[in-house]
Formats: sequence, C-alpha cells, structure tokens
Amino acid sequence: MNLMKTAFTASRLYTPVEEIQNPLLVVEDGLISDVSSRSTKEVPGNTSLIDFGDAALAPGFLDIHMHGGAGLDVMRASLSELPRLGKFLITHGVTGYFPTTVAAPLDATYTALGRLADAIEAAAGNDSMQARPLGIHLEGPFLSHKRRGVHPPEYLVTPSIEIFERLWQAARGHVRMLTIAPEIPGAMEVIAEAARRKVCVSIGHSDAEMPIAQDAVKTGARHATHTFNAMRALDHRDPGIIAEVLTDDRISADIIVDGIHVSPPIVKLFLQMKGHERAVLITDAISATGMPDGRYQLGPIEVDVKDGKCTSNGSLAGSVLTMDRAVRNVTQFSNWSLQDAVRAATLNAALAAGLGEQGRLASGAEASFTVLSPAGDVIKTIVRGLGF
Repeated sequence: MNLMKTAFTASRLYTPVEEIQNPLLVVEDGLISDVSSRSTKEVPGNTSLIDFGDAALAPGFLDIHMHGGAGLDVMRASLSELPRLGKFLITHGVTGYFPTTVAAPLDATYTALGRLADAIEAAAGNDSMQARPLGIHLEGPFLSHKRRGVHPPEYLVTPSIEIFERLWQAARGHVRMLTIAPEIPGAMEVIAEAARRKVCVSIGHSDAEMPIAQDAVKTGARHATHTFNAMRALDHRDPGIIAEVLTDDRISADIIVDGIHVSPPIVKLFLQMKGHERAVLITDAISATGMPDGRYQLGPIEVDVKDGKCTSNGSLAGSVLTMDRAVRNVTQFSNWSLQDAVRAATLNAALAAGLGEQGRLASGAEASFTVLSPAGDVIKTIVRGLGF
C-alpha cells in the first residue's frame, strides 16, 4: 500500500509542552510519523514539503464545552447538518469538540443524545475536512436551582443513578463529561458512578460550600465548569466552591475568556491559580457563533445576541466566542505566551476530558493540527493529514 507522506515546516512548533524551532512535522497516512527540527534532520526522500513561513504549528484545538455555531444548535441539528458545524469550527482551529446539552425535557434530551451518538460514530470513520464530535458533555440536568443560569427550572432533575443510566443508554455510552452541582441530594452517588465509568465529572452550576466541593473531589469529580460563572461567589470568610476549584491541584478547571463572562483581571488570577497544566479554555459557544446579531436557540431556550453578548431574560446564555479568539485573549489578558494559551486549548483539555490521545503533536499521534500566525490567527487547519 502506498502511504501519502508530507512534511510541514514553519518558524516554530508547539507540542504544546515544548517549542521546537524550525520544525519538521512528517505526516504519513493521517498520522504523525516524526517531529523534529530541520537543524537535526533532512526532509525524507519522496516527501512533499509545505512551508508555512513565520507561522507556528500547534495541535488542533479541543472545545469540551460548546452548544453550537454557524446557526446550528447541537441538541436540535440533524445528522446531515452537523458537518456544517464541523467545517465552521476548523476555520477557528478546532479539530475536536464535545457537543454539550442544556436542561430540556428528558424525552427531548434522550432523542438529542441518540442523534449526537450517531454523529460521533459517523465521524469516527469519516475523513472529510471537519472538526469531529469526540464525546458528549451533559451540562445538566443535575444543576442547582439557585445557580442554574438560563437552564429552565422546570427541566432540572434531582440526580439519580436511574436517570443517569437512561442518559448513558440514550447516548450509547458516548457521555465523556458531566456537569453536576454536588450539593444536590443524590449528586454524590451519581458523581461516584459517572467517575467509575471514566466520565469526566465537572462541578458547576453550583451553590456548594467549600466542604461539599471537597467531598465531590474525593468522590470522583476532577474538573470544574466555566469557573466563576453560575457558582457561589468567592468570599473571604465563606470561600465556597470557587476556593476549592482554584486551590485544589487535583482538579483542572475551565473558563470562558471572552472578556464578558469573566473580567480580564480575574482571568489573570484564574490562570495564575490553576497554572499552565490545569487551566482549560472553553467557548460555551451557541448557535449564534459566526452569525449576525439576532435571536437564536440554545436547546429549548431563546437567546438574544447583540454586540457579542448572548442573553436570555437578562442572564448570560452562552457565548459567541471562538477558540482562536479565546487563545488570543489569554495572551492579551495575562502574561501567558501563545504557547501557554495553546496548551490550555489543546493538551490540558484532552487530559481533563480523558482524551489522552489528542491535544499533542508527537510521533504516532493523529495529524490534526492548526497553523497560527505570530499573533495567533488561524492560517490553516489540517485534520487527520487532510486540508492542504
């Protein structure tokens, strides 16, 4: 069998743990066969070379919390429509994502999970140029009424193993992440069971006091959802869930860096507290992402979008943030380099969500990467060696 072999070079490459100057990235049949520097290796024979000049090569971004884009809502889109979302995402450097649910009638949620499972299974064997759904993130229905955000109160559900099992079966085992409020009766049992099934349990939409959040981590939670948003506020005498999220090195945490959900100085604080290994970028993007201002759907919720702000009844309702913009914002809001910001959108997300094979550029890894200008703009995205 003749395997396609292509080499890529640029000014630098982010693995993302290391930076390699004048890199040589060799791709064969959709996989990376070698990562080195041109100062130490020649371009292999019978290999075409693509040079991206002063750009940087970086792993494809992973968005583990997003609800849609390009006019499509992941709970409502058909199997044939989702590739449009995938094509939109690669223009912003994203090569893999977790379609994320919101609280909705359980029957509608089960139906949506079945469609998303179809999409995940179809994408696994598809070599078209699009970002692929890699697993499902259940944002609810096990959320706090007090910190529900825009999730409709009538669709919130008391946590139980039985309901979790129904959601799991509807998704055919493709649930990779669960956001849950640990203080609700029944939550700890669900946290333990989900963790046993290797689901990334993320605490969020929660009014938990610090001891409850600590118990959740001991029970199996290992991540936190959109830190600061839909959480009990941090207080110097009542530290609450946020203090646990920021100070516990056993858990990673994600944040929406659009400059709207969290102010830039607090983003900088978050990055200092969670560090280069445990900070994760998400978009929480809704169907309006990449679209003009107007009214859009977020599951069963109607959302008004104006000047980059998404609201429903006065509350923030997701975002129109793209992952490349989040990466650039991190470099502007903090002292983090482009390499640091890329790590938070790639390897850190992969490790948090149990996607250990994703999020890095290394020999044997999938050849899904993005090409960034020195300012962090997406020049090109390659998916499984395709796209050039």
